[in-house]
Amino acid sequence: MKKINVKGPIISNDDKWLYDYLGMEATAPKDVIDVLPSDGSDVEIDINSGGGLVDSGNEIYTALMAYQGKVTVNVVGMAASSASLIAMAGRPTRISPVGQIMIHNVAGGWVGDYRDQVKLSEILKQSSEAIANAYHLKTGLSMEDLQAKMDSETYLNANQAKELGFVDEIMFDDQVELVADGGSGMLPKAAVDKIAELMKKNNSGMTTARSIKPFKLSDSDIDRITTAVAQKLNVKPTKQAENSFTPFAF
Repeated sequence: MKKINVKGPIISNDDKWLYDYLGMEATAPKDVIDVLPSDGSDVEIDINSGGGLVDSGNEIYTALMAYQGKVTVNVVGMAASSASLIAMAGRPTRISPVGQIMIHNVAGGWVGDYRDQVKLSEILKQSSEAIANAYHLKTGLSMEDLQAKMDSETYLNANQAKELGFVDEIMFDDQVELVADGGSGMLPKAAVDKIAELMKKNNSGMTTARSIKPFKLSDSDIDRITTAVAQKLNVKPTKQAENSFTPFAF
């Protein structure tokens, strides 16, 4: 049986190189899709992730649902946000007695006037409803019930997850409930882009400006990360580009 890990934040394929460079655990769609056996043999997915990007979680979920072989998902720690979506692809889905699942609405933002913000609200609502479809397929709960749980950001321990149908089995007998860590550990796009600019400058003497709004970390955190990498590369940090857009995270 092929074992595949979904650990750390759920990120894009384009950003995976940076997490690898910094020695940070993370999962991109290619980390799962590229290692699915071509013969359709059984696979086992171990999840411990605080979530990340919507599109990346969607891609992994869809690939696992379409896979012809048996897919066993083990929630070995936290399956939050987009990681909880991936957990819904299990046939079966199992959870450690100390594991948890967290579901909530899709989040994101961009700069614009009131019309743009109304449009953004519609997009976020539709994206959350699309995610709820996956929960509905797994649990059989009504869309109204699921949306209410997502609105209130719901944490489920192993017993609650099994009772509501988010998982099919609890992995062990002894059951202990742990306190959740609220953050996904995902680097903000601002930090990724600033470090990428430093890498490009170090390699070619040129920089490429991007316009991405930070998602989680403060400006001081971003500067600290960038300065540390800059010192390692022996290059001068570049000024942050104008904020304009935040990728949808979940």
